[in-house]
Amino acid sequence: MIAYTLRRLVVAVPVLFAASLLCFVLIDIAGDPLADLRLAEPPVPEETIEAAERHLYRDRNLVERYVLWTTGIGGRGDIGLLQGRFGPSVRGPGFDIGLQIRDRFLVTLRLVAVALLMAIGLAILTGVVSAMRQYSTTDYLLTFLGFLCLAMPTFWLAALIKEGGVWVNQQVGHQVFYTIGAASADTRGFTAWETVTDAAAHLFLPTMALMLTGYAQLSRYQRTSMLEVLDSDYVRLARAKGLRNHVVMRRHALRTALIPMVTLSALLVAGTIDGAILIERVFQWRGLGDFFVQAVNANDTYAVMGWLMLSGTTVIVANLVADLLYAVLDPRIRYG
Repeated sequence: MIAYTLRRLVVAVPVLFAASLLCFVLIDIAGDPLADLRLAEPPVPEETIEAAERHLYRDRNLVERYVLWTTGIGGRGDIGLLQGRFGPSVRGPGFDIGLQIRDRFLVTLRLVAVALLMAIGLAILTGVVSAMRQYSTTDYLLTFLGFLCLAMPTFWLAALIKEGGVWVNQQVGHQVFYTIGAASADTRGFTAWETVTDAAAHLFLPTMALMLTGYAQLSRYQRTSMLEVLDSDYVRLARAKGLRNHVVMRRHALRTALIPMVTLSALLVAGTIDGAILIERVFQWRGLGDFFVQAVNANDTYAVMGWLMLSGTTVIVANLVADLLYAVLDPRIRYG
């Protein structure tokens, strides 16, 4: 397994390289980050524009900029991905892209991680219940809820949940649900416990919105996978041997039925990262989603590339973890 993991990590390097090159080219041809400066009224002095071009390395061609962005060779010490430097920003020398990504990553991580864990756990539970009670009222109800959440656009569902929280607060007459920000504006004087509970309170509604969209996709696959396993020969044989139902379900049926879920959960990571962009905009979180939107609006090439490389690496690692979990769920799987 160690050898397999190392091979996968080696293969991931050219994949990330190809993805970064393609994204860099597409972002570069999407627009000029200095367009507003060039079209400003009254006209900006040419010297100012040339200084901005040198700051962003726009005085060099596309190939030179990409090599510079990856290696940092020939730069001013503010660029070079392999050296941990993401490059200069159109928002000025005082805007540190790496520092911004680090701080905002921690904000987005807790939203995405909690939403993923809740979505996977709830999908497994409801999928198994639906399969065990096929065509019952419970099955029909869970199926309806799953398709209902699946049909709702993420941004609309998030806005609906936010408005629901605002309505509850108005009816009760005090703050029950927090609908803005990842934490209170002023946490000075908070104890450690108060800081944790404050963050959890702000996390509740955004997590619900992000979790429901992921849960809707996974629950249907879990139900189908469980139905296929329950109808398999080895499950019928286990029951014929007199094993208790909970033993058959836990040791034989569920572990096998979880294998497709592992694959889908890895794919869901990418969807959850994308969904976090919309969720953060609706609930006004200053996480990576908000960072990405601001970078795109400003046509900030190096900031967008930093976000893309982080999200791409996360997806690759998630798929690697999913592949390794196959052997845990099914001991018959061996890695050559």
